[in-house]
Amino acid sequence: MKSIQRVQHLISAMLLIFLGVFAFLVYKLQTEAGFYISNASKISLGCVYDRNGDVLFDPDADAQIYGNDYFIDIGNLIGDASRQMSNTLVAQNMGDLAKFSFMLGEQENGQSAIYCTLDHKVNRKVYDAFGNKNGCAVAYNYLTGEIYICLSKPSVNILNHYDDLDTLENGSLLCKVFLPAVPGSTQKIATSIAALESMGYDQVMQKQFSCSGIYTNQDGKDIKCHKSSGHGMQNLTQAFANSCNPFFAQLVEDPEFPLEDIQRTYEKMGFLVNNEGTQKYLDINGISAFTASTYLKSKTDFNTQWGCMGQGETLVSPLQIMLWQSAIANMTGKTTYPYLIDHTIKVNGAVANPAETKYSSQQFTPETAQYMKEIMLDNGRNHYQTLCQFGDVGVKSGTAQIGNAKTENSLLTGFVDNPEFPIAFCIEIENRISGDVSTTDITGTLLRTLHEALYQE
Repeated sequence: MKSIQRVQHLISAMLLIFLGVFAFLVYKLQTEAGFYISNASKISLGCVYDRNGDVLFDPDADAQIYGNDYFIDIGNLIGDASRQMSNTLVAQNMGDLAKFSFMLGEQENGQSAIYCTLDHKVNRKVYDAFGNKNGCAVAYNYLTGEIYICLSKPSVNILNHYDDLDTLENGSLLCKVFLPAVPGSTQKIATSIAALESMGYDQVMQKQFSCSGIYTNQDGKDIKCHKSSGHGMQNLTQAFANSCNPFFAQLVEDPEFPLEDIQRTYEKMGFLVNNEGTQKYLDINGISAFTASTYLKSKTDFNTQWGCMGQGETLVSPLQIMLWQSAIANMTGKTTYPYLIDHTIKVNGAVANPAETKYSSQQFTPETAQYMKEIMLDNGRNHYQTLCQFGDVGVKSGTAQIGNAKTENSLLTGFVDNPEFPIAFCIEIENRISGDVSTTDITGTLLRTLHEALYQE
């Protein structure tokens, strides 16, 4: 009898396992069949729309319908179905666009679609604001995570179907918002945060260092300031606004600011330090964004000090620079994760995959965020009044020397301190020279046109 009961229990267990495996397979087929089918054949695809219903991707697009350069500002972000670009929204979410039903097969009249958070009209105005300069721009709602603006120039006109591939400018197929870049003095945000985390606000603000234009560090190497006559004696708030290299070199050397504390804070903020560990990526609805990296050898080392000021071997994507602004503006020390997809529509018209606001782990304390916010707002009030039309703006600029200082890229990052217009942003202009369009000009266009779009002014 016991033997029969054991056999019955065994059979019951096997049936449960079989049913579980069968249910899992059905679930996988139901949810992922569209992806596999769309990658295996020329299955019909739906469209991608922006937050206002403007088309961002249409598998049947041509110039007669949309105009010759309708998609130029989003070509390397949204992409197309050709698989020429893999790190794009369409390439990474083709399964959600497939007009395919597991039960009924391909549905010619299927309603599959993706609705994005982007504002295409504003995105294009910001793209055009670059004029003849290359670079990138990104802006998002630091309370919700919605990306409103994301562009990279040069871009690719997908309506050309890559017939002009040989003549495209270098970088046209990549959205540089997600790629590692030399951050310049925007890195002083992270270094200031590390100092506040290590020593606390009162102790940090007691630190005053003199700048005469050149500081010879403890290893005998010269750290030059962009102001050859120097800034004189200054504290952190003043040096941050002045972007003073000698101050920050002396701050890094300070015996009360351990190198281990800098490394620990950088790692919490997402840096890969000294190549310890593996390169990680931020996932933006399937799009991979590189995370920051740097090398910290010793407090007196020239390259370490230079790296803490955004040169040397320090690399950060414009996206990640922007994300730190959310942790500061929110005064939580936690980054608001960004997203591009608001929701999708299934082939049968049902709404699916609604976006959710999510946050990072603790990157720095709320107290540090509060102090850093005031330092950045002080800089904005004193030096960027033209940007303060919709609330106080916390700002940090940066100049990144590229290719043995043969060229310079200009960066500007910050946030609007207004819960009704909670925008964080990062702008980069490549190879900028005096007289060109400035990052302040582009940021002004971005904030003004975005405010008009969101509030229908």
